[in-house]
Amino acid sequence: MAVRKRKQPLDISIIGAGTLATALAAALRRSGYRIAEIVSRDNAQSLSRARKLAKRVGARATYMREARFTGKIVWICVPDDAIAGLAGQLAGRAKWQKKLVVHSSGALGSDVLAPLRKAGALTASAHPLMTFVSISKPELEGVPFALEGDSRALVRIGTTVRSIGGKPFRIAPELKPAYHLFGFFCSPALVALLAAAQRVGELAGFARRRRSRELMEPIVRQTIDNFFRSTPQQAFSGPLRRGDIATLRKHLDVLRKQPELLAIYKSLAGISLKQLPVTNADALRNLLS
Repeated sequence: MAVRKRKQPLDISIIGAGTLATALAAALRRSGYRIAEIVSRDNAQSLSRARKLAKRVGARATYMREARFTGKIVWICVPDDAIAGLAGQLAGRAKWQKKLVVHSSGALGSDVLAPLRKAGALTASAHPLMTFVSISKPELEGVPFALEGDSRALVRIGTTVRSIGGKPFRIAPELKPAYHLFGFFCSPALVALLAAAQRVGELAGFARRRRSRELMEPIVRQTIDNFFRSTPQQAFSGPLRRGDIATLRKHLDVLRKQPELLAIYKSLAGISLKQLPVTNADALRNLLS
């Protein structure tokens, strides 16, 4: 889907200058929004990051205490633990009537913005289901955004998300912790599992972690491709599927002195027994127990 540019620029203030704020600011500017200001915490290091981002998107960088919030939308991109305090701090700082204030936490609902709602703002949360790290610059086109909040706020933020190519969907606030956990398993936990695979690579004699990554890349990429092109059941392979008891015993022997890796192995094997096609299930359960 092509990104649609707005006929009339709409000013947006973005609080934060991290990886999410950077991707968001760039996408909003490309779609015709005008980034009025990048607001930083009141320290020199934060302001330096804000200035770099502001230069890229034609905005001004400002400390929180000097921010004007003159635009129609204020988008908060700060750590979850800082949002509630920030909302209270901002409530008395500007005229919030009819402004849209949105935060991008995946775990918190818009109720954390209650001080701003009481001050007259429309409030919502909009979380992109994507990973943002300094080594990559992910596009937001096609990225799902979980939305919840005031009814009028949802209409406005939904329009904004669609304008940058995102795919908004609505979620109940009480389900956001589970939704965020879903995101954890989709990305950070996957990285942790691959890091565990690197450690097993060391047991196989691949002392350099880069060597382990080189060797695992083809099979990891093919496995992920299989998963999304078919089903987990069709993508599942290996000794559990074959019911190869002798091989599994050898695995357990290798991990006998690696309690963390052994716990991961047994946990994943247990999930496989419950959800994926295995052979000799009863014998496998006895072996793993």
